[in-house]
Amino acid sequence: MSIERILSSLQGAPAAGATGIGSVGRTPGAAAPDAASPIADGFGDTLTKLVDAVDTSNRSANAAVTNMANGSGDVHDAMIALQRADMTLQLTVQIRNKLIQAYQDIMRMPL
Repeated sequence: MSIERILSSLQGAPAAGATGIGSVGRTPGAAAPDAASPIADGFGDTLTKLVDAVDTSNRSANAAVTNMANGSGDVHDAMIALQRADMTLQLTVQIRNKLIQAYQDIMRMPL
């Protein structure tokens, strides 16, 4: 399973409509950046969007739990939001671990 499919499923968007990891946080149906542009989304922008996705899912989970506690929300919705936030955070931590490992491997390479 690709990262794009995981992110799109965590964001609640259909996997078939995902245009890649750069689509995190993009409005569904919004035009994708031109392939002719030099750098549509840089690496830093992609990481920022990933962190923003974690923050958004955490806020959504908090709101769902608050609604459940107030009696205006459903237990199922709260549990789904909590699991989505947890999976988003786990994905982000694993990506961070891979980036750190790749950096360390590069730093150990002889010149």
